Amino acid sequence: MAGGRPVPDDFPLGGARVSNDFLINARPPTDRVRLGQWTLQRFAELRVLRGSLHQVLVEQPLPEGGMLGTVPEKMAIVATELAANAMAHTRPPTTVRLSRTEWAFILEVVDNSPWVVPRFAERGPVTSAGLGLRLARQLSLDMGWHLLGPAKCVWAQIAIPTVPHGTVDAD
Repeated sequence: MAGGRPVPDDFPLGGARVSNDFLINARPPTDRVRLGQWTLQRFAELRVLRGSLHQVLVEQPLPEGGMLGTVPEKMAIVATELAANAMAHTRPPTTVRLSRTEWAFILEVVDNSPWVVPRFAERGPVTSAGLGLRLARQLSLDMGWHLLGPAKCVWAQIAIPTVPHGTVDAD
């Protein structure tokens, strides 16, 4: 939601807060409701995570004028990239949480590495280092990170798109 209004499906992507290629320390919206939580020990569990996220997303009631659109696909990519980053750079477990507000879904990935600030690889050729954050940034309305006790939480917010004006249901 931008300014209390639904965000259209064609809203510009890449709303992450960045300073000198580092993701800015910020908390996700507080008016959210938890939908699920997954604890990952191994990379192989990412497949199950993607399936579980998809199931939870398609079961969610949408606000009037909202549509799911490509949200499950975006969420699968963002979750995979952020969780894989956490598992690659910290020790297990990695915790993934899905929440929602009225007009957005929020993915949080918690790892055991609070001293490493998330950094984008924006310059130079595309390599695996920093690519996950770049993809998440492009697919998200907003992103940030914050400390959570002895852990770090990286989060991404994906908007629920609105039905384009003039669209008629074909019942």
